Amino acid sequence: MVTAEPAVRLTSLRKAFGGADRRVTALDGVSLEFEAGTFTAIMGPSGSGKSTLLQCAAGLDRVDDGQVVIGGTTLNGMREKALTEFRRRRVGFVFQSFNLMPSLTARQNVELPLLLGGARPDPAGALEVLGRVGLAERAEHRPSELSGGQQQRVAIARALVTRPDVLFADEPTGALDSRTSRELLEMLAGLAGGQGQTIIMVTHDPVAAAYAGRVVFLADGRVVDGMDAPTSASVAARMARLEAASC
Repeated sequence: MVTAEPAVRLTSLRKAFGGADRRVTALDGVSLEFEAGTFTAIMGPSGSGKSTLLQCAAGLDRVDDGQVVIGGTTLNGMREKALTEFRRRRVGFVFQSFNLMPSLTARQNVELPLLLGGARPDPAGALEVLGRVGLAERAEHRPSELSGGQQQRVAIARALVTRPDVLFADEPTGALDSRTSRELLEMLAGLAGGQGQTIIMVTHDPVAAAYAGRVVFLADGRVVDGMDAPTSASVAARMARLEAASC
């Protein structure tokens, strides 16, 4: 029986910062797999390593030891130029800040990764991906003419335009109000469940985590628990225990 390759496979990841006298271990042997078309939230107390995990998994930072595989491609050992090209084509990343170019329209912002990669953008393609996030009718508006939630949707469309293997999101609702956050999270869940997009999201919010199909909990750079079909109450209870243990 042939099993499908996970969208992302992390094996025994280790990452530390600082010199010998002040060395801080951010990741301590983390191994995880993320199946294609799933939506996973990463949670943990402050300093647990969740943001470091996301950046290493996305190829934005290199691990000290272990292996990162995305879509069957091993990132370890890649030269910087090859890694940059891989990220540009195969990885999408969304930050808490929208990082849109203020002088460009929504469509032009979405087309930007294609231009940077040397491709000739197809306006119809940009409109299609804006349609996936519910913003096709706002394609010619600049960021100043869009709400915060709409700007984040444009940022997500920009991350999706290259049709990446996986979309990484670092606190994507951190700058949004609760209603807008809920709408954005429903959209992300729809991208995974309805359109088969693999999404890995770091969040500190149990309500946000409950939109994912699975939650992975970190503490002190290690995976300490996991939860399928989470609810905000079950996630909050688990986080409370982790926070108490870390004090």
